[in-house]
Amino acid sequence: MSVDFSVDQPIAALASPPGGAARGMVRISGTQVRHVLDHWFHPDDPERWNQARTATMHPGLLRLADEAGDDLSISVQVLFWPHRRSYTGQPLIELHLPGSPCLLEAVLGEVYRRGARPARPGEFTLRAFLAGKLDLLQAEAVLGVIDARDHRELQTALGQLAGGISHKLTLLRHDLLELLADLEAGLDFIEEDIEFISRQNLIDRLSEARALVIDLLAQAGERMQARVRSQVVLAGLPNAGKSTLFNRLAQAAKALVSPEQGTTRDFLTQTVQWNQLTFDLIDTAGWENAVSGIAAAAQQQRVEQLQRADLLIWCTAAGLDQLDSQSDQNLFATASAQASTSIRLVTKTDLRPDSRPVHEISAQAAPDSPSQFQIVGVSVLAETGFDKLEQAIRYHLGSPPLRDGQWLGMTAARCQETLECVVRAIDRAESAAREINTGDELIAVDLREALDQLGVILGVIYTDDILDRVFSKFCIGK
Repeated sequence: MSVDFSVDQPIAALASPPGGAARGMVRISGTQVRHVLDHWFHPDDPERWNQARTATMHPGLLRLADEAGDDLSISVQVLFWPHRRSYTGQPLIELHLPGSPCLLEAVLGEVYRRGARPARPGEFTLRAFLAGKLDLLQAEAVLGVIDARDHRELQTALGQLAGGISHKLTLLRHDLLELLADLEAGLDFIEEDIEFISRQNLIDRLSEARALVIDLLAQAGERMQARVRSQVVLAGLPNAGKSTLFNRLAQAAKALVSPEQGTTRDFLTQTVQWNQLTFDLIDTAGWENAVSGIAAAAQQQRVEQLQRADLLIWCTAAGLDQLDSQSDQNLFATASAQASTSIRLVTKTDLRPDSRPVHEISAQAAPDSPSQFQIVGVSVLAETGFDKLEQAIRYHLGSPPLRDGQWLGMTAARCQETLECVVRAIDRAESAAREINTGDELIAVDLREALDQLGVILGVIYTDDILDRVFSKFCIGK
């Protein structure tokens, strides 16, 4: 996307998801936006429409000419912001009408013919940024809300959109601006030997600023390294019912199921969502003692998955004989030693309802939590035991509380290097302040550098390249 700073021309786009629906939405923004609807929008209350001075809803009819030249009347609700208090910071109209794709395309085409141009990806949010309605961090959070894949990602994006990180960085920037103002005021009165801020006070405030930036930088680093979702690995002896269980939890026939042993040689991955719990479920090849060739490669893959897993679910088929049961026990001990925490789950309980499974969970439990977590066996055929399995998985994965100021991944990637520049600039300023013979003008140079870098993060200072990188990722209509 090439950034266009001409924000007066009306832009328009479909703002509802593609495809048919009960209702659809066309969004139009620009200084002369009302004129786009002249002569083809007929409000139920023309006087109220012409005199609108606040955000109001106006029911009425849109009159289009169909292919035969006949008038087509469409019932529509027009939501009109006539002032700068809209999302984009300029007059804005939303047309709410039946969500037929053909109808929406026809209305959008008429909007273009009457003076609006097609909006580029992210251009509505770009105008909100240029109008000062959002800073750059909040603009990125809009995309984060749109692209959120689970509840945790959504909460992170909403926190950033609400100004969680922006507030901290804005306060920091204001404090550094005050420090710079005090230093430069002292330079203006240097001959009168007037001091507006003591060196010790300057050092203390620079040290506090540095600590805040270091903390934000650490959070950004954690966000860059962290996986979005937890990983849950299914393992067990061959033919232990792992693939059947995988298909049941994935709600799809992803894994090949067969009574023959060794059907699974590679591992399969599927994202599973249970209400607000989301994790990647991984099905691995059956565990064997003596392996070679393809089986050895499958075992190496399994070991790698276990080492990265947040939870191992070891599947034990109900009714194993004594020899297989001992082998299962030994291999479970080996596997659970490689995983951070594990569940031992009895499968196929419908085949041996009279068998007495081992109800056991190995876990690194919290000090005030039980180290054993009782679960019953599961049966995919009888559809039993899954409520307690879900309860057990939730117990082990949990939902760690979100930290204040947690970053979106895309924001962390953009800002990490810039935050490092801020730290280095504050370090130089603090070191200079500790030198008795260093003039305030040298400290001021480093403070300006720190302020410039903070301005880049917040979008106070920006270039076309930065805006291109951020807003080109948006979909059209946002």
